[in-house]
Amino acid sequence: SSVRSLLSVISVFLLFSLQINCVTFPLPGESPEQQLLKPNEWSYCDYFWNDKKDPQGTTSVAGFEVLLQKQLKGKQMQKEMAEFIHERIKIEEEYAKNLSKLSLNPLAAQEEGTLGEAWTQLKKSLHDEAEVHLKFSSKLHTEVEKPLLTFRCDNFKKDLKKYDHHIADLRKQLASRYTSVEKARKALADRQKDLEVKTQQLEIKLSNKTEEDIKKARRKSTQAGDDLMRCVDLYNQTQCKWFEEMVTTSMELEKLEVERIEWIQQHLRQYTTLRHETDMFNQSMVEPVDQLLQNVDPAKDRELWVRENNTGDVRPVDMDI
Repeated sequence: SSVRSLLSVISVFLLFSLQINCVTFPLPGESPEQQLLKPNEWSYCDYFWNDKKDPQGTTSVAGFEVLLQKQLKGKQMQKEMAEFIHERIKIEEEYAKNLSKLSLNPLAAQEEGTLGEAWTQLKKSLHDEAEVHLKFSSKLHTEVEKPLLTFRCDNFKKDLKKYDHHIADLRKQLASRYTSVEKARKALADRQKDLEVKTQQLEIKLSNKTEEDIKKARRKSTQAGDDLMRCVDLYNQTQCKWFEEMVTTSMELEKLEVERIEWIQQHLRQYTTLRHETDMFNQSMVEPVDQLLQNVDPAKDRELWVRENNTGDVRPVDMDI
């Protein structure tokens, strides 16, 4: 009767549960609704328990593996952002070089007067602007590109592998425990069937089996039931440990992702700050040019030129005989 009771409990357990890749889940609608561990936060620890098919649909990818791939993708995105900033730096350096070269161009160097002053200031502003862009490129390297390149570059992948191996080992242990449960379940079913057959044979006198044989079969059946209970208990302990480690580790990965996003946000905002500063410096250099252009006075330029280049202000008169 104890064996039948055990089988009944196991049957109820199976009725209200579903095994997927050696992990036990409740059947939809057959158990009280589970509360999220971190409601309204869309936390990693609530949404990556099941496995999913890979893009080809051939093999299953563990939910935890999806989280690890997210971390590796984030690392790659961070690297590509640094490469993008590096390209911007090269453009700024080349631009500064060309501006500086252009500022030394002698074209229109002989322009005079107030217009000549404005033209000279315009050329000088190119040289100053070149310096600003060089400083901008230098700060981009030290304050944006370098931080993006060096963020978690030492042991990050090694740490991810540790997480991966730890959770994978627990899944392997869980699979092993599940196999033991299945073997024990089959052994119990075989022992139970053997006991029922021998009991029926004894009752209808079709066999010379004795009561002692029945007792022996009953003991084996009870032992098989005990073995199954032990295997189920070990399985549940392992699944519980895997569950706890999944929660802890997935929340750690979640924390790492938050830190990554905030780090990148901080340094991209630094990029925009430096860009604004560059614009302000460039504007300050253009302002003197604007002022001098506003002061350009054709009449004054004519006066200055005439004063310097006149050949005499005595006009010719008619010849007198």
